[in-house]
Amino acid sequence: MRSLIALAQINPHVGALEKNLDTMIRHARRAAEAGARLVVFPELALTGYPPEDLLHKPVFLDRLREMERRWHRALGELAIDAVYGSIRQGAQGWINAGVYVTGGREEGFAGKRWLPNFGVFDEQRYFEPYRTVRAFSFGGMPFGVTICEDLWRSGDPVASLARTEASFLININASPYHIRKQREREQVAWHRIVESGLPVVYVNMVGGQDELVFDGGSFAMNRSGEVAVRASGFQEELTLLAVCREPGGMVRFEPGEVGGELEEEAEIYRALTLGLGDYVAKNGFRSVVLGLSGGIDSALTAAICVDALGAERVHALMMPSDYTSQASLEDAATIAQRLGIGLETVAIGPMFDAFRRQLAPVFAGLAEDTTEENLQSRIRGTLLMALANKKGGMVVTTGNKSEVSVGYATLYGDMAGGYSVLKDLLKERVYALTRARNRWAEAKGALSPIPERVLERAPSAELRPDQKDEDSLPPYPVLDRILELYVEREQGLEEIVACGIDPETAIRVMRLVDGNEYKRRQAAPGVRVTRRAFGKDRRYPITNGFRVS
Repeated sequence: MRSLIALAQINPHVGALEKNLDTMIRHARRAAEAGARLVVFPELALTGYPPEDLLHKPVFLDRLREMERRWHRALGELAIDAVYGSIRQGAQGWINAGVYVTGGREEGFAGKRWLPNFGVFDEQRYFEPYRTVRAFSFGGMPFGVTICEDLWRSGDPVASLARTEASFLININASPYHIRKQREREQVAWHRIVESGLPVVYVNMVGGQDELVFDGGSFAMNRSGEVAVRASGFQEELTLLAVCREPGGMVRFEPGEVGGELEEEAEIYRALTLGLGDYVAKNGFRSVVLGLSGGIDSALTAAICVDALGAERVHALMMPSDYTSQASLEDAATIAQRLGIGLETVAIGPMFDAFRRQLAPVFAGLAEDTTEENLQSRIRGTLLMALANKKGGMVVTTGNKSEVSVGYATLYGDMAGGYSVLKDLLKERVYALTRARNRWAEAKGALSPIPERVLERAPSAELRPDQKDEDSLPPYPVLDRILELYVEREQGLEEIVACGIDPETAIRVMRLVDGNEYKRRQAAPGVRVTRRAFGKDRRYPITNGFRVS
């Protein structure tokens, strides 16, 4: 016996119930036309993930119930069965459910047992664990449904499903991206297969949601560990899977399309473009605005914006001061020209002079310091916001994780904006991605968008004469190593020093990180690509008396 299952890797929009319903019906129709008898959608496909406190809003819940009624009718008309993620009422709250519909009617649901409450997850605020286990039947082939985290845990519910008549597992997911996450998912699936003897169909969401990116990569894995099919990453896709029932009732997935693995830089870059593109589209912005300084951070940000949105929706502003070098002016112009974006120039010198004159009486007797440097940044932030208002766009900030970690950024200045593309990229990774972006352009016979001089010049904020980042910070390779250990791995001073870092340098950086939580709390959201991003991942109190040394 052979049947087709369609893996519907969709990009839901949180809260946009009717839009999500239309997406699901469109994919179900395509699946039916391709001969599939069952279509599988991700976790919380109708609401989008995570719906957060929308689940506390009665009018949202009423509308969700209406969308599900329409969805079930549509499935009946299309004559296709479906497994999809939604919610169901529990004893005391909501259940994160995987619903099975056959013949246009709900056959039943499976509930998520393991509710992650770590990192970016906060599911115990909204859901209660579900402990009942049952198998459903599709074309004479019994199957079990598990939801995301359930597959990551040894034992139940997978172990209990293996003791039922289930012949394979369907695992529906809203599994967010971090670097090399797909390898982890497939390894986890293999562990559950070894434990249970049940092959796995794994369907994941795709798309950007605030700081999270869902990268897709849906797949089916046989009992041997062979990946029979794998959807592409970072895009919507409908993948067909042929399921065969062999003598004795065992199920085997026939080999089909297997999407390849991306190199690490390409994977990260796709996550950044998807996260930005969806943030702009789903929030209704027409365009983005950024300051193009001629430095590497703004250059890479501009390239990502163009790749995510198209050059016509990206507006760049060069805002030189008396400290801006000729090389910066030239490089900004070259980057804009190669990316095909317009570049306006507004000199901030007269405005800076006006601020200093007005402040002179209250600053009398006080020496110039970083106050004047920050004034320049805040003038630029004001100009960018003004241009965004006029263009109906959103300001994209250009700072990286190294700067944000230690507070080498100005509140209401270069931190001002709606979205931060490089927020989770340490400086050394910014260099790596920039080189990769140039390499991809050259492979296509195009000019590198970012001139080599930008990669070679010493980084500088250009807020005072002959300024270099290393005047205030350790060299970036050293700084990034400390930040990787302290921020991303939560290691202490002894462990950091044991890695060859000078103790005084480590203590200085750690104190800078701890002392700038108040700044980070006011920073724009940005794409999460590591396991430990600032935001939902890493939550420290602003008012915090603990010191590492």
